[in-house]
Amino acid sequence: MKVLVISYYWPPAGGPGVQRWLKFCSYLPEFGVEPVVYVPENPTYPITDPAINDEIPNGIQVLKQPIWEPYFLGNLLGKKTTKTLSKGIIDQNPSLLKKFLLFVRGNLFIPDARKAWVNPSVKYLSEHIDQNKYDAIITTGPPHSLHLIGHKLQQQTGIRWIADFRDPWTTIGYHKELRLLPWNAAKHKRLEKKVLHSADEIIVTSPGTKLEFQEITSKQIAVITNGFDESDKPNEAVALDSKFTIAHIGSLLAKRNPPALWKILKAICEKDENFKSDLKLVFAGVVAEEVKDWLKRYDLLDCAEFNGYVDHKEAIRLMHQSQLLLLLEIDSPETRSILPGKLYEYLMAERPILAIGPDGSDIEGILQESGSGTYFSHSNLITETLCPFFEDVYAAFKAGELKLGNNNTLAYSRRYLTEQLANLLKKRNPRPAEDA
Repeated sequence: MKVLVISYYWPPAGGPGVQRWLKFCSYLPEFGVEPVVYVPENPTYPITDPAINDEIPNGIQVLKQPIWEPYFLGNLLGKKTTKTLSKGIIDQNPSLLKKFLLFVRGNLFIPDARKAWVNPSVKYLSEHIDQNKYDAIITTGPPHSLHLIGHKLQQQTGIRWIADFRDPWTTIGYHKELRLLPWNAAKHKRLEKKVLHSADEIIVTSPGTKLEFQEITSKQIAVITNGFDESDKPNEAVALDSKFTIAHIGSLLAKRNPPALWKILKAICEKDENFKSDLKLVFAGVVAEEVKDWLKRYDLLDCAEFNGYVDHKEAIRLMHQSQLLLLLEIDSPETRSILPGKLYEYLMAERPILAIGPDGSDIEGILQESGSGTYFSHSNLITETLCPFFEDVYAAFKAGELKLGNNNTLAYSRRYLTEQLANLLKKRNPRPAEDA
């Protein structure tokens, strides 16, 4: 069968947003599905990684059309501000300029700043679909405006439409910080409901998002998580760090900062000189200044290494050589269903994971099922829980025995997940009527 995948993120885009469908498109032909990809010709990506161009599948057809995005307005006011906003990074104490840009972004560009691409894409793709045979179209968001392309194409051509949600829509953490006027917040809800009621099938990346969407629609919802690609493993064995390395790979925003963790590490350092001399904190990606301030407050800056943004291959290497991998999520009900893309590459690295996030997080379930690490909620991040944990893992490190037991991660390999996707695509259900 043949499917048209409509995505905003595609190489050379860096970061986790590009990985999901790049990997799906790489493996779908193995399961009898030919993907054709439609992406913007001139996108404004917050991060680019030229090396990822090498991962584009050979022979895949990629359709491109120009997109107009309003970020040039922000460039007039400061490129750094614009780039930060386009990543979805919102400061805890934004300046008046950023507050203004957030207001404009939230209230003039609904559902998002790529909305101007909807109508030109529908015009181009309706003609393309009329001239080429497709069994289905797939839209992946965010940006969720791409789902509006899918809805219009479904209405105009009658083609089967699958909506893939890499993140929730109206309940994602930063949504409430866009300073939406009440009627605009309601418009987001209406658009979300229209998409969820109209799509023939819905795919989400976490059980929590499925439960959330089931409150809105009765349509079929499949959970197909993100994952890791075994072909991304380093070609040669990577030696473990000689230091007791705790590594965080990926952006570390102020809201993910865990002061209690830094405080506990300082206390252990004061208690155990050997621990202090062995400890090494490794950060790869954007690290908020507030995080660095807390590290300084607890005398941990001397043992911290800030690598900045690194390409995908280097990120994988850092994961494999680290003793302990740190995963942090915002302490908020809205983040319970968020499963960061780096979680799965952490699984691939087969190094113990220390995860900290909200109560009831889907992350905890994955770590328990796979046997890949330990989860602490922010609410129980206290000395009595973390100190024994660090004492145990540090003792294992000193004995050369810090490793996982019988971890089970096969269900999160990209090939296995693509097979689940292919099975869903090949299951030809009669189109259900739209929900009332």
